[in-house]
Amino acid sequence: MRHILTIRYGVLKNTSDFFATFNSLKKGDPVIIRSNRGVEFGEVITKVKEIGDTDPIENLGEILRKATPDDKEKQKKILDEMIPVEFKFCQKKIKEHKLLMKLASAEHLFGTKKIIFYFLANGRVDFRELVKDLAKEYQARIEMKQIGVRDEARLLADYEHCGRELCCRSFLKNLEPVTMKMAKNQKATLDPSKISGRCGRLMCCLRYEDKVYEDLKHALPKKGSIVKTAKGVGEVINYDVLQQQVTVELESGNKINISVNEIIDKVREPLRQKESACDLPCEKECNLE
Repeated sequence: MRHILTIRYGVLKNTSDFFATFNSLKKGDPVIIRSNRGVEFGEVITKVKEIGDTDPIENLGEILRKATPDDKEKQKKILDEMIPVEFKFCQKKIKEHKLLMKLASAEHLFGTKKIIFYFLANGRVDFRELVKDLAKEYQARIEMKQIGVRDEARLLADYEHCGRELCCRSFLKNLEPVTMKMAKNQKATLDPSKISGRCGRLMCCLRYEDKVYEDLKHALPKKGSIVKTAKGVGEVINYDVLQQQVTVELESGNKINISVNEIIDKVREPLRQKESACDLPCEKECNLE
């Protein structure tokens, strides 16, 4: 019997599922894994499930063993001694070569002579001479990886406005697009400074309840609909998604708040028109990755 566990590993706090042929691991255990990058040091987040010996595992990495005291000592040396020196040396060479790039972090893989340098830049950077210098200095395989602001936040930031650790650092596997329409559906403020995360992009948590809000919103009549109620016929001028209530302006001019269940009949749909994604002065829906 094999066991599938979710492991957090790497400087970007990657989370992926790995399989193990033994069942002595628990949450928080340090482990040595084999990922598609090589042998790495990781931490067990949770146990997912058990699978049979014949179930496919082609897309999964392997947990080699629980980390030993020697493994933990080696990893500590990598983090405390080797990476700071490698980072400083790379910064020095970037300056010497006058490259328009900002070095964000360095990562030295546990089980291989491979060093990954993460950097930000506005465009493409010719770092071939830089790589030659780094490979000559450390006799290792060098990889330069250009990242965006969301990955920079994952690397360097700790806590969000809510007081919790950044979702991208703690459990998110993929950084999926977040749109202003999601904020509007949830009646969140549309002030970008208040709904943006540490990366400057829209907060990932706006995605979490979006499907629920979409389903609830679908059950409500649209603004501009003419509906029949026990107090008369009127036009829907507003709605509360969570409360499942609508505000109706009656023909008499009075406004009433009623539950969607109190609508007797829908007299007429509103004139068909494209709903704006937000109140910002632009015509496109923001799709900020």
